[in-house]
Amino acid sequence: MPKIKLDDINTGAPKKMHKEHVKRETEKLKLRLEELQNLMYAEGKHSLLVVLQGMDASGKDGTIKNVFERVNPMGCRVIAFKKPTELEAKHDFLWRVHHQVPEKGFIHVFNRSHYEDVLVQRVHKWVSEKTIKERYVHINNFEKLLTETGTHILKFYLHISKKEQMSRLEERMADKTKMWKYNEDDLKERELWTHYMKAYEDVFAHCSNTVKWEVVPADNNWYKESIIAKKIVETLESLNMKYPGFKKKDTNF
Repeated sequence: MPKIKLDDINTGAPKKMHKEHVKRETEKLKLRLEELQNLMYAEGKHSLLVVLQGMDASGKDGTIKNVFERVNPMGCRVIAFKKPTELEAKHDFLWRVHHQVPEKGFIHVFNRSHYEDVLVQRVHKWVSEKTIKERYVHINNFEKLLTETGTHILKFYLHISKKEQMSRLEERMADKTKMWKYNEDDLKERELWTHYMKAYEDVFAHCSNTVKWEVVPADNNWYKESIIAKKIVETLESLNMKYPGFKKKDTNF
């Protein structure tokens, strides 16, 4: 497969796309997602893991809020991976991730993920290149284990332009309802943009043997959300799930 070059991929919606039409279609997809999530919960044979990665202000939080707004919270959980705690740092890098994967019947959404350990740590040179390459192998094996045991994984990279990112960071600084999201480190990380793009491209090349990455244009939230909602619905529909029949009460102790 040819290597993905992020500079060659548009970050915005195609001009032919009609915003209001796409938003109406997305609403239909969210209703369908609600039905499918209930079905998956009832059947209890499959689980879904949605991984969201992207630069600061690429819209991970908004995607979760808007795409999953109709899903029953009893069957869906969001996990945000931040800086490892002291305890987490004393274990292997997948230790804190493995016990957060979804059980049968559930959807889990990772807001950032185990990929931080081959992105942030690589860009800042906190670990060696040899360690990064070893982690690629561990990640592939980890995802292979999950897929072979009933967990379906969707990985989305939210592809935002540097210009749009700056606009959103400035909005955070100006809007009191969004100011809490602003972090001084965001601008420092922005200075490493080229290094992050290279790190992501290497991730796409080396960590996609089992589960392919979806690069999602993220400058237009309505378009980004439509792509992600459609892919989730298509994946769940492909499972051909059925509601289970009446279960007799188990009286054995």
